[in-house]
Amino acid sequence: MTAASIATGVAAGHGPVSDVAVRRLGRTLYEPAWRAMQEFTARRGAGGADELWLTEHPPVYTLGVAGRSEHLPRAANGIPVIKTDRGGQITYHGPGQIVVYLLLDLRRNGLTVRSLVRTMEMAVIDLLAAYGIAGEGRADAPGVYVDGAKIAALGLRIRNGCSYHGLALNADMDLSPFHAIDPCGYSGLAVTQARDLGVVDGVQAVGEKLVGHLLDRLP
Repeated sequence: MTAASIATGVAAGHGPVSDVAVRRLGRTLYEPAWRAMQEFTARRGAGGADELWLTEHPPVYTLGVAGRSEHLPRAANGIPVIKTDRGGQITYHGPGQIVVYLLLDLRRNGLTVRSLVRTMEMAVIDLLAAYGIAGEGRADAPGVYVDGAKIAALGLRIRNGCSYHGLALNADMDLSPFHAIDPCGYSGLAVTQARDLGVVDGVQAVGEKLVGHLLDRLP
């Protein structure tokens, strides 16, 4: 799927929900999805609709603007590394991880970067609580953690008062590629996923519930 088709096409299930359009993209290559977010944000006007993009990516490491070379993969596992324009350090995306991109006009919605980060964290915490799992945020390291292990990573870019990028929730995936990096720049940081915490719902079902909690939390 190309950047143009992501940015302009209407995927199955796309439609307005609480004044936010939800675009369900299926599995997309990381770079075309990223370029599509840039294009969407660059061309949106003051009255342009806000959107959530729900997707998964094939295996890829992404390096944020604060990323440092010492956090790059230590093993030659054939997974590409893409330098991107979101905040933060390095993370891994792969099948079975739920990715939600938030393309929002922060000014119109009365949001700051800090409040949007907290909104994303709380949506994940709400989702986990519905499964009987206690998640928490950390002031020193944005994201959501369960017993000290990271289950969701966050990263945003703000351009002209509008956000893109978003959050990645580990649902039911191969976690081993995380072992080759310092996840989000933290050496030895443990990672976990919903399946290992007893969640039996499939990735698609968990993704839909996560979107619902995001919509509940957004203004």
